[in-house]
Amino acid sequence: MTMVGTFSERPSSVSANIDNMVGAEGITNGTHQQVHVNGLKEMNTATTRPKTHLDRRNSSPMMPAFMVSAPGKVIVYGEHAVVYGKAAIAAAISLRSYLLVTSLSKSRRTVTLRFPDISLDHTWNIDSLPWDTFAHPSKKKYYYDLVSSLDPDLVAAMKPHISTVSLDAPEETRKIHQAAASAFLYLFLSLGSHNCPACIYTLRSTIPIGAGLGSSASISVCLSAALLLQIRILAGPHPDQPSNEAELQLERINRWAFVGEMCIHGNPSGVDNTVSSGGKAVVFKRKDYNKPPAVTPLRNFPELPLLLVNTRQSRSTAVEVARVGALKQAHPIVTEMMLSSIDKVTESAHELIRSPTFDKMDPATLRHLGELIRINHGLLVSLGVSHPRLDRIRELVDHAGIGWTKLTGAGGGGCAITMLKPEIKSSTLRELERKLDAENFERYETTLGGDGVGVLMPAVLKNGSDEEGGEEIDQEKFLKAKDNTALEQLVGVGVGVTKKREGWKFWRP
Repeated sequence: MTMVGTFSERPSSVSANIDNMVGAEGITNGTHQQVHVNGLKEMNTATTRPKTHLDRRNSSPMMPAFMVSAPGKVIVYGEHAVVYGKAAIAAAISLRSYLLVTSLSKSRRTVTLRFPDISLDHTWNIDSLPWDTFAHPSKKKYYYDLVSSLDPDLVAAMKPHISTVSLDAPEETRKIHQAAASAFLYLFLSLGSHNCPACIYTLRSTIPIGAGLGSSASISVCLSAALLLQIRILAGPHPDQPSNEAELQLERINRWAFVGEMCIHGNPSGVDNTVSSGGKAVVFKRKDYNKPPAVTPLRNFPELPLLLVNTRQSRSTAVEVARVGALKQAHPIVTEMMLSSIDKVTESAHELIRSPTFDKMDPATLRHLGELIRINHGLLVSLGVSHPRLDRIRELVDHAGIGWTKLTGAGGGGCAITMLKPEIKSSTLRELERKLDAENFERYETTLGGDGVGVLMPAVLKNGSDEEGGEEIDQEKFLKAKDNTALEQLVGVGVGVTKKREGWKFWRP
């Protein structure tokens, strides 16, 4: 795996667009060494520390608006068993977050984070932020550094600037807003510099929040990718990009997304941000909670139609994990057999997908994966982590005969996923959807195993408008999208490799 050297040596695509549009200093790398980060390998720079600031020359034009998008995730096989050191498979879904980055005039010295879906809108004065603390030689982090924990001194330096976020909001809302602001500000101050240009970072998401679908990781990936693009670190993406180079860019995005996740969750597994960065699916296993999990990408994971249904029933991961722990204490042998059986389900799916004869178009393949989903759900029911509304979803799907259903995540509420059978009648699916709506379920027709983080540079799409060269996505249009459907129609990346929206580009190792 080779590291891209100075910025001028990179292929022409998104990175070249930035080179042409923003006057910034070139980046020079020194010698390389491999380090492991959250199950990934990265090429580290051992000698020369590159300039990674958002510096700009006085003569440079403003950078045009650009967009970054990253998917949510579901656990397909292995939840709860993974707590006991066994394997699980998580995959990307086509519900996504979208981040629009808009540069302001050079006379402005503010940075704004907008997340209208949760009513977050906060502006900081760039010059008043704690740059000296973050830039101190003992504290400064560079894009290639391994950051496995938050620096308490940096967190403390940020605190006065976080405590003012959403002061008048209810306590629970304020906590969510300040967690999101912490992730943004920690990355912004770590990767940027005092001389960075004024910008507005506007987030929209089609991923339900708090439903175990990786919404925070998706946001962290978007922020990481956008900030790394602004400091001109990332090469590509472009269709002819070598696999190892694409993988390196994803690793860089993923490691800083993990830092964002630490700001939000404290001690995340790193799985959600890994899936959101790279897309497709991963197998992960964590035997030692003092170490990162072992993560194996499944690049051959098929893109499959998926019905995702939210029970709207709140749940607590801690409560459901404790429930299985209590069952294991009371019935250790039987519970261990069920957990081992779940592990065998995951292993069976993994072996099929990585098999040299794996054919994602073969109906027998889909049936095999679907049957494993049904078995996995039954075992989770036996562990006591289902809920009557989850079982009602499975009952309705089974009666319609359209696919295989299981809970996803901790259970006790949250969401269920249904892997759809091929060639189902649209009338049958519509009838099922009417029944789900009548019982106050929230449903999403989505796709499993799609692309990870993507870039739209500049923020222009061909949306059938009369605008020459395409429709420019600006703040007003982005904020005006009233719901998920309108947002996807405006900026959605599309579904499937052959149906991607023209303009969006993805790193595909």
